[in-house]
Amino acid sequence: MLGSSRESLAGLRRSLESRSGEPGFASVPGELLAVAGVLGREKSLRQTLADAGQPEAARLGVVSSLFQGKVSDTSLAVLSDVVRARWSNDSDLVDGVEELGAQAAFIGAERSGELDRVEDDLFRFGRAIDSSSDLQMALTSPSLSPDRKAALVRDLVGPTASPTTTELLVHVAANLRGRRPDVAVAELAELAAEERQRLLAEVRSAVALTPEQEQRLAGALSRLQGREVRVNVIVDPEVVGGIVVRVGDEVIDGSVASKLENARRTVGV
Repeated sequence: MLGSSRESLAGLRRSLESRSGEPGFASVPGELLAVAGVLGREKSLRQTLADAGQPEAARLGVVSSLFQGKVSDTSLAVLSDVVRARWSNDSDLVDGVEELGAQAAFIGAERSGELDRVEDDLFRFGRAIDSSSDLQMALTSPSLSPDRKAALVRDLVGPTASPTTTELLVHVAANLRGRRPDVAVAELAELAAEERQRLLAEVRSAVALTPEQEQRLAGALSRLQGREVRVNVIVDPEVVGGIVVRVGDEVIDGSVASKLENARRTVGV
């Protein structure tokens, strides 16, 4: 998101955090994700709600008529805030509601002591997508309905993942909206890390790191970034030796493969 959408979402996320102590907040994640699903399917509805040229009272009236009595008072208040905000386009409004639903889920997981488990679940499922072309094809296949994609993910993760993770991944599977599955899951993982006010580092290494090595690396990255960093290690034989670290848009490449490529370029091979 850029411009007004990004500013709006930042304010809405702060507001959601302040509402997290309200009664019935536990139902907010599922309700907001469900609404995001509706908005993703109903183009005319999301265009109406994102249209700043329409009177605010009219847009609020649409939200009230559609969702009052069907979602909690807290969710309705969040949706009203969404409609009052300014969005660059209607797609950003849908993404915003979805992100607020995920944030609410992570707030609940943090308070119940399950956020570490949720982050681990998301990482493992992201790796499963990376390593399975069949799973990638199934989740992006136009021949499979959203409900069948959701059922597939529920069958895969339901027996082992936390209920929070299952709810989020099932929603994403049915509501990709043109996104790659691995990208959508990575976005969830980054949001989960942000709930702890920490960064997420993807580390690619030719061999698995020991727990002690992961801890030392996390400490070094935390000092470098000035905030806590969570490390997710991916074993990647193409790295050859050393490690490649990605923190957000920043890449720290200390791999042998990178050095060999640089040497080839230098000598023109």
